[in-house]
Amino acid sequence: MNNKKLIPSFIIILSLVIVLITSFGNQEDVSGTDFPDYRIVAHAMGGINDLSYTNAFEAFVANYEQGTRIFETDLLLTSDGKLVARHEWTTHMSELLGQLKVLPANKQGTILNYQEFMNTRIEGIYSPLDWEMILDLLQHYPDAYIVTDTKESDPDLMMKEFQMLTDSARRRDPALLDRIIPQIYNRPMLEEIDRIYPFSNVIYTLYESQDSDEQVIDFVKNYGVDITMPENRATKTFVRALKRSGARVYVHTVNDVQQIQKLSRRGVDGFYTDFIAENDLKPIHR
Repeated sequence: MNNKKLIPSFIIILSLVIVLITSFGNQEDVSGTDFPDYRIVAHAMGGINDLSYTNAFEAFVANYEQGTRIFETDLLLTSDGKLVARHEWTTHMSELLGQLKVLPANKQGTILNYQEFMNTRIEGIYSPLDWEMILDLLQHYPDAYIVTDTKESDPDLMMKEFQMLTDSARRRDPALLDRIIPQIYNRPMLEEIDRIYPFSNVIYTLYESQDSDEQVIDFVKNYGVDITMPENRATKTFVRALKRSGARVYVHTVNDVQQIQKLSRRGVDGFYTDFIAENDLKPIHR
């Protein structure tokens, strides 16, 4: 099976952009379906045309059209303090996104300002997203969810991001907050986010965590968070203990359907992935 996305032509993408822009005002505000019903989390909005880490508008649309409803997005602040969807401000990332030829030499590997970020297309055709545009997507697609991956290393800046994204959603429609799922990177971060807003669902990602399995299990029991972790930590014993404690368990990043089937039989509920869509998964018997 070919797991790579089939990218629509530029004309089709342009048509989708036009439809999206012209339709925002006609959408009824309704809540999404139940978050746990889905198994796929589109990593950085999902892959498009063999390209990952784009966090691009067209990636969201292409993956949504293939049944995916949960989208993880990277979030960073521009040099002038705007919240945008970007994985990192490095020369390597600009190269990966096909932006080196259009960025001046003195802007490569530096934090861009908002206009520079928004005006620098990915591979010359894909559209960067800011947080307000992501909220547009949530309003236009009322069954979609956003999982945040806040990339600021400074804890104060990370909390600033959460304050900004929460305030923006409140101004639009407070119900949008029910479809925003924060990722936390350590246990104390949950209390810090709760001071800003008590989100309905929170995912504790373990890739930076030094917590033992027992500490994570106790945290799940006490606070009701879900868990995502690298594949090598998702042992059958740990996964089952987390599920018995009430967590929904995710693994990242998996781009092979057979591996997803194997991990599903181990008890894993969902998968962060670049190139597999919800529609690619047949019912899996555990």
